[in-house]
Formats: sequence, C-alpha cells, structure tokens
Amino acid sequence: MTRNFRERKMPGVEIARIAELLDPIVVAERQLEQISVYLDLLLKWNARMNLTAVRDPEQIVLRHFGESLFAARELFPDPDATGSLVDVGSGAGFPGVPIAIERPGLSVTLIEAHGKKATFLKEVVRSTRLTNASVQAIRAEEYVGVADVVTMRAVEEFASILPVSARLVRPGGRLACLLGSPQAAEAEGVIGECWRTERTVYFPGSTQRVLWIGQRAQK
Repeated sequence: MTRNFRERKMPGVEIARIAELLDPIVVAERQLEQISVYLDLLLKWNARMNLTAVRDPEQIVLRHFGESLFAARELFPDPDATGSLVDVGSGAGFPGVPIAIERPGLSVTLIEAHGKKATFLKEVVRSTRLTNASVQAIRAEEYVGVADVVTMRAVEEFASILPVSARLVRPGGRLACLLGSPQAAEAEGVIGECWRTERTVYFPGSTQRVLWIGQRAQK
C-alpha cells in the first residue's frame, strides 16, 4: 500500500516537518508535495554547484521557501489569482518557483542567464510538474515583453539590475524585491520618478529582511 505523501521521507526534510517549518503559512497537500520534490532536487544539485550558500535543509525551508511563500501571499492574496510574473535572475528558483507552486493560476517566467542554473530550473519545473512555469536561459536585458509583476532577490549588482527589472513591468504593474532594509530605502530612487513605493513589509521574524513592492505609473 502506498503511504500518504505526508508520511514519506525525503533526503533532506520530512514533508510533515516542512509543513511545521512553514507555519503559520498553511500550504495545501499538493503544493507541499511539489515543495518537497523541489527541496530534494535543490539539495542534490547544491552538492555539486553553488545554488545557495544556505546548506541546512531546514534553514532553506525557513528562509528561502518561507520568504517566497510570504511574498506570494502579499502579492496575490487571492489563491485563484491570474496574470503574468517574471522572476529575474532566478538562480536556485526563489522566489519564482514557490510563487508558481502557491499560485497555479499565474503564468511564471524564470529568467536565468547562467546555463547550469537554467538547466537546474528546467529540471525543477519538469519534476514538480509545474505547468504554469517556464525557463528562459537569457539575460534580463534580452527578455522581450512585459509582465504584471516582476520579482527579484537582492544581488550584489542590485543598483544596476533593478532598473533592468523595472523595464519589464507593464504600466500599472508592480516590481517586488526581496532584500535588506537598507536597499529597500534606495529602491525608489534607483528606478526613477514614474514609480512609487506601494509598501515595504518585514518578513516574519526578521528585522533586516523586507519585501519591497513598487508600482509603476499607468503612463
């Protein structure tokens, strides 16, 4: 007899433990299963290439998945939300992949210029059967089109990449950045006058990490 997936053990963290770590964010069973498959892949691939500096599986759940799922609910309170999202510099897939898992009605594009990381992301999309996500192995400057929401996590080249990401947002759309609070204070000045800060929210349990959401003017 096949055991319920909540009882199934993964190499990194048991699925029931993943649910505990994400509390108070309640994740549906189907999404928990996808997250566990994703985490398993991340741990395996991270052993041979640098996807994340965080090595402890539970800390990956708390920090990477927790922040990404929090962002998903802040950006899209409606579980049935639709629209387009572009995740710039996806790397290990945060926050784009968890957002795609949590909000299956969205069309999510993961942009990653590094070939091996893009290959990893394609394997995640395939293994989790994430039909609403696709991977483009290009630089953000090469992407053609605009999206309702563009996401990115803080990177060393933050000041130079942020304007590039901002150009991918449609008029009236939003740019969401997961970053440190000092960078959030700089964000609006970096991307120009046609933007306003919609809100800045600290991640639960953190005094340094924030979700900054900016909105582009309609014209």
